[in-house]
Amino acid sequence: MLRFAPSPTEDINISNLRVAIFNYIVSKQLNEDLIIRVEDIDVERNIEGKDKEIIEILNLFSIEYKSIVHQSDSLKYHQKMALQLMTQKKAYACFCSDSKLDELKEESIKEGKPFRYDGFCETLSDDTVLNTNAPFTVRIKKPEENIKFIDVLKGDFDYEPFDVDSFIILKQDKTPTYNYACAVDDMIMDISIVIRSEDHLSDTPKQIHVRNSLGYRKEIKYVHLPVIINAISGEKMSEKDNVNSVKWLIEEGFLPSAIANYLVLIGNETPSEIFTLEEAISWFKIENISNSSAKFHIDELRFINRKHLETIDDMRLSKILGFADTDIGKLGKLFLEETSTIKEIKEKIDLIFAPKTSCKGFDEEFNKLKECLQKAPFFNNFEELKKHIAEQTNLKDEKLFSPLRHILTGADTGPNISDIYPLIKNYLGEIVK
Repeated sequence: MLRFAPSPTEDINISNLRVAIFNYIVSKQLNEDLIIRVEDIDVERNIEGKDKEIIEILNLFSIEYKSIVHQSDSLKYHQKMALQLMTQKKAYACFCSDSKLDELKEESIKEGKPFRYDGFCETLSDDTVLNTNAPFTVRIKKPEENIKFIDVLKGDFDYEPFDVDSFIILKQDKTPTYNYACAVDDMIMDISIVIRSEDHLSDTPKQIHVRNSLGYRKEIKYVHLPVIINAISGEKMSEKDNVNSVKWLIEEGFLPSAIANYLVLIGNETPSEIFTLEEAISWFKIENISNSSAKFHIDELRFINRKHLETIDDMRLSKILGFADTDIGKLGKLFLEETSTIKEIKEKIDLIFAPKTSCKGFDEEFNKLKECLQKAPFFNNFEELKKHIAEQTNLKDEKLFSPLRHILTGADTGPNISDIYPLIKNYLGEIVK
């Protein structure tokens, strides 16, 4: 079993999506189920409806999953297992106030040392705990031995007990902390491999320690993916980068197939540059992912997107553009020499159908041509139409073609009118109204 665990506290970004895509591919290769686990235990930070938005985006990318679960639904298991750890003396009640902990942190900063809990409450007797009428958290005792694991990409890791520390597993309101809930959920869901960002690398020994303390011995394989950086700034992608938002990329007109293609491509060895997720399943190897940060460049994504637009079904492209006509799909592809996204193509199409009232430098010719086109019979062939309007208006050369292009396309440059006309001839009455 594999899991993708998004948080409903923020928009899904390209790093999240890359993790989801890799989990999907590997689940298909291993013939194991993929679960979407919405990690919603941080109630105060949850954004209403964000979980549904994330699922909708995953569906756009055709990422198949067995089920959707919410971490909050497992609260009774989190609490029950915490009680088990306390009963077994592997966890204990901690009455230290936030101010006391802040004081300890300040002391650590002054000494130039990383903060670690001093273990004061671990020494409290059972009688003292029972007779203390104060709110408390639950801490797991730090491990007695080093926590070791192997990352598929990064190799061996060895964490000392000091690194893991005696950390909180239940807050004062008895809801679980991230590492504890994650460890318990991976255990009860029988997760076999965890693929996630290297941002979570330091969480792994804590989660292994929780499962070890609960007597869970199944080894979970880990893959911690390098972060994605902005190729231009050289910095890690963040919320300040529009391109980091999957929602923004979709709104800008990038195809899900192209975005997925690019996220699999960067920092990876692939047999070709252009491919689909279905094709990637046959050759993808998670161990081939580079240990170096993946570089995201919007111009490279534009190139990939253009390639996917070139091969998209004409009718499908037409529907994306708001029509249901293969000719409009073909028309959209005519603009790919100067555009690379759906949004840019739609702007070209919208110009064609937008009202035109004049043409700079050719106002008289524009009016004469427009009137002629409005009265002209239907012509299947552009050469026949051109001959007709030339005879009716006595216009030729630039005085004919410049205003004619403007009337038919709303632009002064672009693909040949002779290529455009066969695709818009059935809409001529609407275009020159």
